Parts: sequence; C-alpha cells; structure tokens
Amino acid sequence: MPINLADEIAQALQEYTDDVTQELDDAKDKISKEAVSELRTTSPKKTGDYAKGWTRKKTKYGYVVHNRTDYQLTHLLEYGHAKRNGGRVRAYPHIAPVEQKVIDKFTSASEKAVRG
Repeated sequence: MPINLADEIAQALQEYTDDVTQELDDAKDKISKEAVSELRTTSPKKTGDYAKGWTRKKTKYGYVVHNRTDYQLTHLLEYGHAKRNGGRVRAYPHIAPVEQKVIDKFTSASEKAVRG
C-alpha cells in the first residue's frame, strides 16, 4: 500500500499542534497559579481579606486572575484615589508588576512550546 505524503504531513502537523496546545495549556495553568500566589503575597494587607481574595477562573481561552471578595478595591489600591475633602490617597501598585511578570513568563513558555 503506497504511503500518501499529504496524509503523513497532515498527521505530523496534527501531532505537533496537539503537543503545542498541551504545553500551552500546562503553562497557562502553572503561570496563573503563580500569579495568584504572588498577588496574595504582594497585595496591601490591612486586615488580609483583600489579599486572600485573589483567585483564578478557567475560561474558554485560558484563565482569568481576579479578586473574588474585594474586586472594588483593585483599581483604588493600584492607582490611588481622591479623598472626600481634597487630597489623594497614595497608590499601592501591586497588580501591574505581577502582570508584567506573567506576560514575560507566558511569552517565553509560548516560544519554547513552539520551538519544541
């Protein structure tokens, strides 16, 4: 029985795609867990409730890292806000540094997965 070159190429590409997809899914899972852990340690802690609220949720395309309990505070703490009688409350940037680390880690993991 003759070997069909097109079928062999299609099969090899499908195996490669499956391998890359699996590696990317593993990277998403691992990196999102690391992001939640780091946000819990770097978040401002007055009572600790805000820091404990960080979690992740699986979506169709990957994971979303969010604060489940005090989501209203994320923007206020990250960027600061105006006081009622004038002045400002200082910002506590804790999300942006973790976001940048996650982007860098996932970019390098994606490049590694594609290279094989």
